[in-house]
Amino acid sequence: QVQLVESGGGLVQAGGSLTLSCAASGLAFSTYAMKWFRQAPGKDREFVGAISRSGDTSYYADFVNGRFTVSRDNSENTVYLQLRSLEPDDTAVYYCAAGYIGEVRIDYWGQGTQVTVSS
Repeated sequence: QVQLVESGGGLVQAGGSLTLSCAASGLAFSTYAMKWFRQAPGKDREFVGAISRSGDTSYYADFVNGRFTVSRDNSENTVYLQLRSLEPDDTAVYYCAAGYIGEVRIDYWGQGTQVTVSS
């Protein structure tokens, strides 16, 4: 049974930081690119960032603007999303996903973790 379990969300003031984790089990973790998405209330789910299977390449949505960093530890089957300089517009449920670089297809989704940024 494949599981992606996010953690690390919470309430933070604008300008603050959080680090989200996504622990994977039941899949060949290192064979997947790992991606982060987010969904704000009343909005569609949007891509945040992704990291290649080896971790040597990462990609980000334009709105990230250098504030977020995706990393992974294949020995721990875990992917991270470091959030810095958070803004109220970053308030959303953040999801990790297992997929492929350059492809829309997602094989597995996590259940999400809430990030709330207060002004």
